[in-house]
Amino acid sequence: MMEQKNDQSLLEAAHAVGGWIENMLLSLPERFRGQIQEIGLRAGRPITLSCGREIWFPDGHGQAVRRPQQGVPVVTAQELAAVLHRLCGYSVYSFQEELREGYLTLRGGHRVGVAGTAVMQQGRISAVKEVSSLNIRLAREKKGCADELLRRLGPELSGGLLLAGPPAAGKTTLLRDLARQLAGGETGRFRKVAVVDERGELAGCWQGEPQHDLGVCCDVISGCPKALGILQAVRALSPEFLVCDEVGNGGEVEALLQCLHTGASLIASIHAGTKEELLRRPQAVTLLRAGAFGAVALLGSREAPGTICEWEKAGDLLAQAAGNAAAGSDRSFCRVSGVA
Repeated sequence: MMEQKNDQSLLEAAHAVGGWIENMLLSLPERFRGQIQEIGLRAGRPITLSCGREIWFPDGHGQAVRRPQQGVPVVTAQELAAVLHRLCGYSVYSFQEELREGYLTLRGGHRVGVAGTAVMQQGRISAVKEVSSLNIRLAREKKGCADELLRRLGPELSGGLLLAGPPAAGKTTLLRDLARQLAGGETGRFRKVAVVDERGELAGCWQGEPQHDLGVCCDVISGCPKALGILQAVRALSPEFLVCDEVGNGGEVEALLQCLHTGASLIASIHAGTKEELLRRPQAVTLLRAGAFGAVALLGSREAPGTICEWEKAGDLLAQAAGNAAAGSDRSFCRVSGVA
């Protein structure tokens, strides 16, 4: 069943691209199609297919090879521009807001990263021209993948949860399933969940409708800067749980801090491959020390997305860092992380 769902994601993305690229992708073996996580289209270069850490190249004859050989299909700059227009419904202008942020969201929740020449006005990107590459990340739901998290923490998720892991470790997929189970009544009762989805990765809203199942009691704020969306959700939607992806800048941290003691438990993710990397991120340390999260789950690599490798209570994690500082084993690390 999971392979069928994964293959359906590839079929949706391939149809969105269209043309000979769609035909080439659909000619690949079905079992292989189910393993594809990302499709890379680059002007003047072969198509790439990301499967975990492995990169494959379609050979144009129904197979994929590990190294590009002479004669493998190459996407021209003109073809890449045509694909972008098709993905935008032949109205690039209507997608300028998303393109300025470097992405598009397709029907089905699939995410397209856009790289090209930025047009700058008053210190910010006003448009993207001469697109050089498109990276299509296939959206896949894995219902039930958050079962272990809920088993460990309990359905109340008291104290909040921070998911830490490297890129493609499954953070977004886990957040999505947590929201679904909480808002869908699978943890014993229906809970009000607010998802702040600035870049469309959690809900994958397309024409206002979430393309992923986030539960019947979930409200989604999509396309809004995260810091503003967080405050709007707490003030207007009275959620029991507030979910957001990839905490980054200081404004987002400040918004989350303002949400403490409002009655909403925070569930968020952050890029960090290890405990040491996590505690080198000032925004993570600030939130942990403020009590925004009661627990931290560290995820594995992209080879096993969604796998919990380590589990720490926030207090224990900070105590370990403070202990290292007291022992003098890594003073420079603790100074950088702000833990002393």
